[in-house]
Amino acid sequence: MSTPPNPGDSLSRRRKFLYILTLGALTALGPFTVDLYLPAFPALEENLGVSAAAVQLTLTGTTLGFALGQLVVGPLSDKFGRRMPLILATAVHITASLGAAQSTDIATLGLFRVLMGVGAAGGGVVAMAMVRDLFSGYAMVRMFSRMALVNGLAPILAPVIGSQLLLLMPWPGIFLFLAAYGTCVIIAALFVIRETLPPELRGKTGLTARQRYKVLFSDRIFVGLLLVGGMNFAGLFTYLSASPFLFQNVYGFTPQQYGLLFGINSLGIVAGVQTSARIVRRVPPQWILACSTAWMFLMAVLIVIFDQLGFGLWGVLVPLWFYILGAGFTFPTVQVLALAKHGAQAGTAASLLGAATFMMAGLISPVVGWLGVSSATPMGAVQAACILMAAAALWLIVRPSTVPPIQ
Repeated sequence: MSTPPNPGDSLSRRRKFLYILTLGALTALGPFTVDLYLPAFPALEENLGVSAAAVQLTLTGTTLGFALGQLVVGPLSDKFGRRMPLILATAVHITASLGAAQSTDIATLGLFRVLMGVGAAGGGVVAMAMVRDLFSGYAMVRMFSRMALVNGLAPILAPVIGSQLLLLMPWPGIFLFLAAYGTCVIIAALFVIRETLPPELRGKTGLTARQRYKVLFSDRIFVGLLLVGGMNFAGLFTYLSASPFLFQNVYGFTPQQYGLLFGINSLGIVAGVQTSARIVRRVPPQWILACSTAWMFLMAVLIVIFDQLGFGLWGVLVPLWFYILGAGFTFPTVQVLALAKHGAQAGTAASLLGAATFMMAGLISPVVGWLGVSSATPMGAVQAACILMAAAALWLIVRPSTVPPIQ
């Protein structure tokens, strides 16, 4: 029996290119919301008169809000279509960004950061669901990798832009920039993006949101991938929350130097994503995951060892870059495997994947702040623990040899 064509096959090359750019920009709203204000962490600590751990908790609030928002947006996008939930969620993001810019204490800022995370959730969920609406199999892999190439610019550009904004204005200006970005997302949703879920397919399974979640949680492989993806991102997020203090306070980087370093490190994610997409036809994605998790664990352990041996800055930078490269291999393979069997509830599946990822990251990354950021050892140790748990979930729950081939 021949495989039915993908709806996206009818799109012209120009239209596909436009979708890649637009959907990549939608998913980038989340990374921009997270990464743009990282260079301002020391300034927030000084200006608001709080500890580094308190500033890191605003980042935790953002990730938890992002997780909550995805759990809401995903089922709504399966029931009502993709565009309207995107527009409503982004409107929340814009309002919260304006509120964060006016904050004068850490509690108020933390509240608005939670709401910013809720609002930013729309772009990532809807973009993943739209790709699954239009493509399947290796065509879906190609679209995810091309979209990730656009999206991969976000963690490279965000801290660089954030550090440059700090030269021109105080830290509230960063949140005004994010409000402007959210406005651009709404304009794109209104005038560029077409609805990819036809009315006759909305809620076609007749399942409620609760029943969709039950279907997904009954899939052993999907549940295992939630844990793999969540622990992978928790390890990466440990780096995100610790690095502003580690490189600026311990190693003496300026905000601009830190932004440049962050951009160079983020090239590792882009390189990993694109390489993974090229080899996935020859190597099944579950075995790519097996290799990438082992590699990341090794690099995290090397960060700790080199730091304890006194190798200095380069003893941190080199294994950290290769750790981030491994994360780039992991992200697309988790997405493809998790969504492959669940086209009928793509929005809900995407929301669960994103929610689990950010919730685990938000809960685990503050551990570094509690341990202290006086050296690279706490960061590397937490990263190693996260990836060890990801590898355990892969081998004990997903079980690579039992994963069916991508069709």
